[in-house]
Amino acid sequence: MKTYTLVVPCHFGLEAVLKKEIYDLGYEIDRVEDGRVTFLGDAEAICRANIFLRTAERILVQVGRFRAVTFEELFEGIKSLPWEEYIPADGKFWVKKAASIKSKLFSQSDIQSIAKKAVVERLKQRYQVDWFLEDGAPYPIRIFLFKDEVTVTLDTSGDSLHKRGYRTMTSKAPLTETLAAALLMLTPWRPDRILVDPFCGSGTFPIEAAMMAAGIAPGMNREFTAEQWTNFIDRKLWYACIEEAQELVTPNVDVDIQGYDIDADVIKAARENAQRAGVGHLIHFQQRPVAQLRHPKKYGFLVTNPPYGERISNIEEMPKLYREIGEVYRKLDAWSMYLITGYEDAERYIGRKADKNRKIYNGMLKTYFYQFMGEKPPKRRNA
Repeated sequence: MKTYTLVVPCHFGLEAVLKKEIYDLGYEIDRVEDGRVTFLGDAEAICRANIFLRTAERILVQVGRFRAVTFEELFEGIKSLPWEEYIPADGKFWVKKAASIKSKLFSQSDIQSIAKKAVVERLKQRYQVDWFLEDGAPYPIRIFLFKDEVTVTLDTSGDSLHKRGYRTMTSKAPLTETLAAALLMLTPWRPDRILVDPFCGSGTFPIEAAMMAAGIAPGMNREFTAEQWTNFIDRKLWYACIEEAQELVTPNVDVDIQGYDIDADVIKAARENAQRAGVGHLIHFQQRPVAQLRHPKKYGFLVTNPPYGERISNIEEMPKLYREIGEVYRKLDAWSMYLITGYEDAERYIGRKADKNRKIYNGMLKTYFYQFMGEKPPKRRNA
C-alpha cells in the first residue's frame, strides 16, 4: 500500500502531545514544526488519524513541498506535482485556504488563484481535456508558506476535527474540544482519579475526559471529506476503522467526573452535549458557584477554564473570583489544580505560585496553563 506524508496541524505549543498520540497509534514521525506534526502512513492511516486523534485539528495529505519566491516559481512548482494521483477527472477541486508567514509571497488571494490555475493546467495535460465539470467528490487544497517553503496539501477532514458532533450549543467563551483534550493529556489525571471542572460551561473538559475514560474515539460519530475519495481510499478502510473504534469502547467504566457552572441554562446545554457524546451517564453536572465546591476525597483534580475578564465590564470581578478559586483549592485535601486562563494576575489572587506554567494560544488569545501539583496518592500494593 502506498505511503503518504500526512501533515497534522495542532494548537501552537501542544505539538509534543500530538506527537505522542501519533506514536501511540503506531506511526513514524517525519518532522515536528510549530503548530504541526508530520508523519508517514498509508490510506488506512488517513482513516485512523481522523477517527482516533484527539488533539489534531485536521489531517492533510502532503502533495508536495518546494521553495518559491516568485509567483512563476509557485505556479511551476504546483504544476509539477502529481495531481492526477489524487484528483480524478470529475473531481471538484479548489484552494480552500492559503497562509503565508515570513515569505516573499504573501497575498492569499493571489496564491489561491495561481495555485488553482496550476492544478488545472496539470490535469488538462494528464486527462487530455480542456474543461472540468467538477461534479464529483470534493478535493479541498490547502497551501502553507513559511520562510518561502511551500507546503501543498489536500484536506481529508473537511470540518475541523474539534467538531466531534456533540456540541451544538456552547457557552460564551468555549474551549475547543481538541485543546481541552490536549490539556487533559498534559495532566497526570487518569480515569481512576476524581476530576472536577467548577466552570464547566458547555461541558468540554468533563466530556472529553469521559470520552477518554470510556475509550470513545473522537471521530466515531462524524463524517470526513476523504470518505468520498474512493479513487485512492477504499471505503472498506473507513468501515474497518470505525469497527476498530467500536471494539475499544467501554461504556460503563467506573469514573467520578463532575462539572459545575453558575448558569442553569449552560448546565442544561452541557448535559445535552454529554448525552450526544454518549457519556451523559458518566458525568455529574450541577448548577453551583465555585465558592460552594467541596469534596471529601483526596488526590482529585480540578481542571478548568475560568472567566478571565475578556469583557472590560468583568475585569473588576476577577480578583474576587480568583481569591475564591484559591480558597476552595486550599480546602481540598491533596488535590492538583490545572487551569487555563488569560488573566495575568491569576497566581497573585489564587495566593500561590504555580508549580508549572505553560503559555498557550487559545485562538488568538494568549493564555496560560497554570499547574498546581498536589500530593501523589500512595502506590497500591500488589495483592
